Amino acid sequence: MLPAAALPWTLFFLGAAASLQVDIVPSQGEISVGESKFFLCQVAGEAKYKDISWFSPNGEKLTPNQQRISVVRNDDFSSTLTIYNANIDDAGIYKCVVSSVEEGDSEATVNVKIFQKLMFKNAPTPQEFKEGDDAVIVCDVVSSLPPTIIWKHKGRDVMLKKDVRFIVLSNNYLQIRGIKKTDEGTYRCEGRILARGEINFKDIQVIVNVPPSVRARQSTMNATANLSQSVTLACDADGFPEPTMTWTKDGEPIEQEDNEEKYSFNYDGSELIIKKVDKSDEAEYICIAENKAGEQDATIHLKVFAKPKITYVENKTAMELEDQITLTCEASGDPIPSITWKTSTRNISNEEKTLDGRIVVRSHARVSSLTLKEIQYTDAGEYVCTASNTIGQDSQAMYLEVQYAPKLQGPVAVYTWEGNQVNITCEVFAYPSAVISWFRDGQLLPSSNYSNIKIYNTPSASYLEVTPDSENDFGNYNCTAVNRIGQESSEFILVQADTPSSPSIDRVEPYSSTARVEFDEPEATGGVPILKYKAEWRALGEGEWHSRLYDAKEANVEGTITISGLKPETTYSVRLSAVNGKGVGEISLPSDFKTQPVREPSAPKLEGQMGEDGNSIKVNVIKQDDGGSPIRHYLIKYKAKHSSEWKPEIRLPSGIDHVMLKSLDWNAEYEVYVIAENQQGKSKPAHYAFRTSAQPTVIPASTSPTSGLGTAAIVGILIVIFVLLLVAVDVTCYFLNKCGLLMCIAVNLCGKSGPGAKGKDMEEGKAAFSKDESKEPIVEVRTEEERTPNHDGGKHTEPNETTPLTEPEHTADTAATVEDMLPSVTTGTTNSDTITETFATAQNSPTSETTTLTSSIAPPATAIPDSNAMSPGQATPAKAGASPVSPPPPSSTPKVAPLVDLSDTPSSAPATNNLSSSVLSNQGAVLSPSTVANMAETSKAAAGNKSAAPTPANLTSPPAPSEPKQEVSSTKSPEKEAAQPSTVKSPTETAKNPSNPKSEAASGGTTNPSQNEDFKMDEGTFKTPDIDLAKDVFAALGTTTPASVASGQARELASSTADSSVPAAPAKTEKTPVEDKSEVQATEIRHLQQK
Repeated sequence: MLPAAALPWTLFFLGAAASLQVDIVPSQGEISVGESKFFLCQVAGEAKYKDISWFSPNGEKLTPNQQRISVVRNDDFSSTLTIYNANIDDAGIYKCVVSSVEEGDSEATVNVKIFQKLMFKNAPTPQEFKEGDDAVIVCDVVSSLPPTIIWKHKGRDVMLKKDVRFIVLSNNYLQIRGIKKTDEGTYRCEGRILARGEINFKDIQVIVNVPPSVRARQSTMNATANLSQSVTLACDADGFPEPTMTWTKDGEPIEQEDNEEKYSFNYDGSELIIKKVDKSDEAEYICIAENKAGEQDATIHLKVFAKPKITYVENKTAMELEDQITLTCEASGDPIPSITWKTSTRNISNEEKTLDGRIVVRSHARVSSLTLKEIQYTDAGEYVCTASNTIGQDSQAMYLEVQYAPKLQGPVAVYTWEGNQVNITCEVFAYPSAVISWFRDGQLLPSSNYSNIKIYNTPSASYLEVTPDSENDFGNYNCTAVNRIGQESSEFILVQADTPSSPSIDRVEPYSSTARVEFDEPEATGGVPILKYKAEWRALGEGEWHSRLYDAKEANVEGTITISGLKPETTYSVRLSAVNGKGVGEISLPSDFKTQPVREPSAPKLEGQMGEDGNSIKVNVIKQDDGGSPIRHYLIKYKAKHSSEWKPEIRLPSGIDHVMLKSLDWNAEYEVYVIAENQQGKSKPAHYAFRTSAQPTVIPASTSPTSGLGTAAIVGILIVIFVLLLVAVDVTCYFLNKCGLLMCIAVNLCGKSGPGAKGKDMEEGKAAFSKDESKEPIVEVRTEEERTPNHDGGKHTEPNETTPLTEPEHTADTAATVEDMLPSVTTGTTNSDTITETFATAQNSPTSETTTLTSSIAPPATAIPDSNAMSPGQATPAKAGASPVSPPPPSSTPKVAPLVDLSDTPSSAPATNNLSSSVLSNQGAVLSPSTVANMAETSKAAAGNKSAAPTPANLTSPPAPSEPKQEVSSTKSPEKEAAQPSTVKSPTETAKNPSNPKSEAASGGTTNPSQNEDFKMDEGTFKTPDIDLAKDVFAALGTTTPASVASGQARELASSTADSSVPAAPAKTEKTPVEDKSEVQATEIRHLQQK
């Protein structure tokens, strides 16, 4: 116990100590090996302290700034202990001590526990094993506490498989007894520590290697040497990993790099290709397959056969009648070849002996010999030695020359006649060559005494050409041949030929118009060949014989001739004679026969000729006896024998002697039946059978030299076609649209107006003339039925080269518009049509640009029909389906249409044919130049009386009765319009020769010609223009298109109109007065065209 006096001091110090509090955060710690952790020492209290220190478990003070265990003073009240990469030795109690001058030391401790986490120390992946071995899968696990090891495969515990082959060893390794390829895969080694709930695993890839197995595709291979061929030796190998292949020849490795010209391998080395096989390549080849699990090999024996080859032959020479000579032939090859002999005339087999024992053949191994005894000159020639085995054969020729004395041959007797040239032939066989001479009566030929003899020599014969002049030239001639071996002579006789004896008639087979004569050849030909047979025949009672010559070659084939042109039921006599070079021979005894009555014809004779394509045939039909009546035709039927249906019957006219059968079945038998038919009936059928060729696998090329075209020719043709198309398009553009290359050339080189010149001329008031029609005016005549797309409500388009010059106009609307613009012409007529035409003045008229005239036309009091007027029957009929158009009422508004300036045309109006006046009632009238001028003056005079109403005057007949109305389609096809040409006459001619109103009314259905259609006017041919200026007129007047035009509705037109007389035409030089509005109108027209 403490003394009482020390107790107060003890309490004092304890109170002071209690005032300093040291804490370590965290208060305890667990660290796994390899991890890092820090601890914070904190001091609480107001006492002043001097130092904060850390001490290791072994009592050593830890100094700052160490690498693995570090101490850091944070501030006056804390310090940090950090353990980096902890290991087992770092475990223990660490102490934090706080020192104070006043209070002393205070401390706090922390127990640091370090444990080993589950780690796999030795568990490599992959692990490889050989199939069939006992495999042990290694997996070493390290931890502080003993772990529990579980093996899994494919997500399942291997021990649950109840497979006795799987065992977990005491060291936690997995053993698989007799591992199989199917055991291959991923195995999981999983470790667990129950106390900490710790788990870790490692996946190990297990690979099972399979030893290679190899087999040769063919254990024995055969090849043929010296053919520049290749042979392939192949082995198939299995195993895992994929085995590599190597080859050896008789134990020596084969490397492609060493001899690339001889050997090559495929991509995996399983095939060895030996190039240009020869006999030295025969050997034992081994293919070796090797991988990690082992190796295996297979053997292939290559047997190289050699095609036979003749290695030795020798030409020989012998003398005739020599004892013997031997010909030798040697050959190589594998298998050993057999050797045979032959000449140009016979085959000589081995061990053969002739009946007389002259030829002997002996063979041994690769050598054969042929021995000839008692040599004859016929033994000379080529001997062929042939070596054969199962691979092939080879042949070589050798020559045996036999020297012998000349030998002569040739026909001994030669026939001819005086004046007929003949050759006496002396054939000479000799070796060496012989010299040939001819003799006559011991005199060498030719000579001066025998000028009619010539000699021609060839290497094998001599020809004595003799032209007998008299009996003395016939007789014996001698041929003599000499060489160094000997000589030979032969006598030839030149005999005078005679005419042949008579042939004998065996039988005559008569028909209605022909007769078939069978005969025997003459017994004597006269020494020369028979050339022809002469047949003579006549009817009984006739004195003159009819004759015909027949070629002896054709007649001798069957021994028959056919006489034609006979009359039915008539008795004839026939006789024969033979003809040779000397002349006509004896005549046979006559043979009588009677022709048959008129009957059906005999069956024709058929001959066939296959076509080049193989499935067509030309069947020649050869006429036989016609039965006394001309053959009308031949009936031809044919079919394939395997088919039950006949092809359609062919009727062949009698004048045609053949028929072509095409597109026949390939490789099929056909039969053809032909029947001749005349007036009496049909003949028996003639039959012909044939077979077509087999269908070719490749279509043969045509034999025609021009059947194929090269690539260059085809390209050239295509280029030419393309150029022609471009030219055609350019020409079309030139004539239709005035554009293109030709137009550019015409404008720049020829001075032709360009495509914009027409619009320019219109603006300047120039006349629209065609360049190539002698400046004739372009005039268009239209009925009011016609519509354009613009008047039918279509989009308004600018006029161009293809737009018509005028547009069809409605009577009421057009008249109202024009009357506001121009003063009308005051006339004394009523119920008349007013015609207004707008035209451009000639290019040489500077006074005006546009003139508009209005004219009223009515018939005179007396109408004298024109002799040239077209009658209603001559007028072109109206369009089909269109009914006549009723005339307008008397108070109808006059028609108004633009006029064309014709001031540049001739002053005198040529006469024209009077045409139907219905044109003037339904269309704008076409006026002659003189009429236009007079109408212009009338228009000017009547300008002050614009509002005066027209009054009837000079009516010769009442208007035509009203006819039923019918709506006429506003759209007309070019074909229908072209079928309705209009007839037009000038007003001057109308005044002179008015038409009958009734005829005019009758022709009221006639419509105007279509655009671009030619018609006559004043002896000129015009084309209707294709430029549309009707809308330009309305635009120039400042008005819109009339509703009747826009709606496209056709109005009923007048079927008849009265004609009016017109004053005389002014001279060409006269000018038409210009309207006050002309400049304004021209400006408006130019403005419209610019748009």
